[in-house]
Amino acid sequence: MSVLPELRYPTVTEQVTAARALTAQRPGVCTLRQVGASRAGRPLHLLSVGRARRAVLVVAGAHANEPTGSCTQLDLARRVLEQRELRDGVSWHFLLCADPDGASLHVTPAPRSLFDYHLGFFRPAGPEQPEWAPSVLPPDRLPPETRALTGVIDELRPYLQVTLHGTDLGGSWVQLTRDVPGLAEPFAKSAAELHIPVETGASDAAGWPASGPGVHVMPAPGIGPAYPSLPDDARHSTWFHAHRYGGLTAVVEVPMWASDLVDDPAPHPAPAAAIGRLARRLQRDALEVTRVLDQALPRLADLDGPLLRAARWGLELVPGLASDLLHTPPADLTRAYVGSVDAFARRVPLRAAAMLLRVLRGTDDRAAKQLEELVSTWSDAFAERFRARWVPLEHQVEHQSRTVVAAALHARERAW
Repeated sequence: MSVLPELRYPTVTEQVTAARALTAQRPGVCTLRQVGASRAGRPLHLLSVGRARRAVLVVAGAHANEPTGSCTQLDLARRVLEQRELRDGVSWHFLLCADPDGASLHVTPAPRSLFDYHLGFFRPAGPEQPEWAPSVLPPDRLPPETRALTGVIDELRPYLQVTLHGTDLGGSWVQLTRDVPGLAEPFAKSAAELHIPVETGASDAAGWPASGPGVHVMPAPGIGPAYPSLPDDARHSTWFHAHRYGGLTAVVEVPMWASDLVDDPAPHPAPAAAIGRLARRLQRDALEVTRVLDQALPRLADLDGPLLRAARWGLELVPGLASDLLHTPPADLTRAYVGSVDAFARRVPLRAAAMLLRVLRGTDDRAAKQLEELVSTWSDAFAERFRARWVPLEHQVEHQSRTVVAAALHARERAW
């Protein structure tokens, strides 16, 4: 579990430096330009390879705690430069980091363990996430990062947008806003070759149809979500913005630590009872964090920053989510799905505790000590329960890059 990663994740500055180097090497093919700025004024950069009208847009950094995409983008740009056939009638565009403010707050570029990962954890509240903001905010309140992203989509009109995501512990899966026939086979082959489990019952895609193991297609707008209480809906996110131009979006997820427990399609003997137990554990864990937060609130009056907002937002989701799990029939009856729900139910209070810990350090040392014990205990239990094994960074990147290339090639063959 505590295997030290051989490589590390680059910072946004290092991404931009590498992109500038590529542009300097191939000035006739590559361009790098600023396409917007974050709420804090940090620039958003777009690296373009080729000038063809048909376009693929690749987005990284939409979630600060999912850093693999920053490496994958640079790997993909090099592949596109080296393999001319990938540029045959297609230009490639890379939004280097969709949320540079968030990236500046997630500070574990080379985690040795899940505990180490969570000590520097940050993931913004839903309204502050560039891709999710349109699903929870009116158009006139969208953050500048969202407007920059949708502006790039409006300009490029990509036939395929790929957004690079990841999970701390689990398997790999793909979410599609439209099916891409033929993608499931190369996706599964790549995962098998690199010993990465396929998350066949991903809770993120609960109830969605699958075109192959781990390849999930978002349902039509009229179908209700598996977790009705959650405020965000993928069908109102920036993932669907490409549809107005006849395109689609592929979300490619890859794990930092792998677990074969999420790759078991066998029927669970009692899925509803198991999920009920997970819901009650979620309630108990969240209550522990909430008690610490309530006791510390008098000392946090002037500390309403992004870490505290994110921690509180996550805790506020718990009552509705637990009710969904307790009172809604399971969206999937497999062991893989129950395992994915187990991981999801561990993450919500663990992440809230981790971010609140960062807020309280130096402000309330007693509360911080309580939270550090929780984060340590829960991280170790998470790793032990799922038999976590580190996925070498080069394997994370290789699998994500292969999947993106396969999606681009198969989607190019389709006519929408």
